[in-house]
Amino acid sequence: MLAKLSTRPMLRRCTVTCAVGLALSATGLSANTADSDPDLGSFYGQKVTWSKCPGEGLPKDLQCGKVTVPLDYAHPRKGSLDLALARYRATGDKRGSVLLNFGGPGGPGIPEFMSGGKEFMELTDNYDVVTFDPRGVGRSSPVSCGDGQEQIQLPEDGTDLSRDPQAVLSQLKKAADVCTRHSGPVLPYIGTVNASRDMDVMRAALGDDKLNYLGFSYGTRLGAVYAAQFPDKVGRLVLDGVDTLTEPLTEQGVAGAQGQQKALDEFINWCVKDIACPFGQDAREARKQVVRLVESLDADPVPSAFGDPFTGQDLVGALGQALYSEELWPSLERALAALVEDGDTHAIESFAAGGAAPPRREETDDPDGGLVDEEEVPLDNMPAALMAINCADDPDRPTGRQIVDNLDRLRAEYYRASPVFGPYRLSGVLMCYGRPRGTDFIRDEVKDVDTSKMLLVGTRGDPATPYRWTVETARRLGPSAVVLDNKGGGHTGYASSKCVHAKVDTFLLYGTLPADGSSCGTEDDRE
Repeated sequence: MLAKLSTRPMLRRCTVTCAVGLALSATGLSANTADSDPDLGSFYGQKVTWSKCPGEGLPKDLQCGKVTVPLDYAHPRKGSLDLALARYRATGDKRGSVLLNFGGPGGPGIPEFMSGGKEFMELTDNYDVVTFDPRGVGRSSPVSCGDGQEQIQLPEDGTDLSRDPQAVLSQLKKAADVCTRHSGPVLPYIGTVNASRDMDVMRAALGDDKLNYLGFSYGTRLGAVYAAQFPDKVGRLVLDGVDTLTEPLTEQGVAGAQGQQKALDEFINWCVKDIACPFGQDAREARKQVVRLVESLDADPVPSAFGDPFTGQDLVGALGQALYSEELWPSLERALAALVEDGDTHAIESFAAGGAAPPRREETDDPDGGLVDEEEVPLDNMPAALMAINCADDPDRPTGRQIVDNLDRLRAEYYRASPVFGPYRLSGVLMCYGRPRGTDFIRDEVKDVDTSKMLLVGTRGDPATPYRWTVETARRLGPSAVVLDNKGGGHTGYASSKCVHAKVDTFLLYGTLPADGSSCGTEDDRE
């Protein structure tokens, strides 16, 4: 079946293999700096002013700031926007900064840093550790597809697409128009190519000659693009949970569905050993119950925590987030029990929001280009930004004829990959229809980079970024790429493997790299 589409997709932090969306302006691909474009001089000449982060209950040593970047790098005088930053200051002999990106695309860095920043405290021995909300994300001119009042639906069995394809294609185009209407002026300039250029402005504003960087999941795509655009500005760069730079979104979606289905199967095998498992104690029957639960919620949604319909596809989005780490399994089991037994969506929705569902806001853009208050970030910003960035980065925009001709084959392929995640991801691919063509810069130009050595970490059991992507991307980037093989499971290795954590910190702090092809095994994490 095809999943129902909504302009209120469920909040989730996701990887590159998730749903897809809007478009990037083809302008501003070359990496002009202040030296070659005087119109950029004011942006490169700024310094960050740091102050206490607003809000209650935040770490006392966490500081917030902002950096101003051009809306359109091809026309820097066209307008600007402010990007939100946060940092922990160096406690020892400061050598500069390390910039973090936690992935997505569409994931805001600052909330993640506020809740999980202690993971990076070793790095503060010599660095300010800094993160940011990329353009279109979080407090940095967030994009949105509205409050869910404008529902976009596709037929579940696809028959109406064959009978009246134009009606369905017009629905897809309507979804794109709704997002454009709610997102403001940043939307045509969202995407990894411009976000990479923003990072170079941040580097200069932080006072660093070279960029030291740690990127996770989608953040590896961002880091690789930076290396291609600014090879002489690359310092110590780490990519953990490595993204593909070449696979079309249709292939990424299948790979992601397969990885998430494997993670779901492992969760179910664990769950049925517990008497409290809401799906019983038989694993085969439990898998069928999950599929039936998704289908029943699509047919008859229950009220969400905010009163909106909570659909089966909302549940799939939340599952995708929760399955990234085995540490979340007990909480996921309890959340699913509350949903199944009481129709209570509060706990399962918190997974989709990365742990805490943010409040709604009434306005969707900041006409002054300044930072948006945290309480004003749209509820759907993360999935709306994810859609925008993924399609902005992909040049393979499907035509209406291609959708009609290939739908049956794609539906079968995605369903084979996963009866739970397959329809969800296929709907994401279809949502690229009606958006302008994405950039071909990443596929054509991000290769054979001439930089200092970079560390790429691939995890064998990663449900979102398969290990083969690490090998393929390393080969594509060239001799500068050094691969660390993490033989554990879960999405990315830094937070789950003591061995990976130590090797990454050693490289960032001291410049010492592991041998190319060396590994971290599960035994390395034993006490």
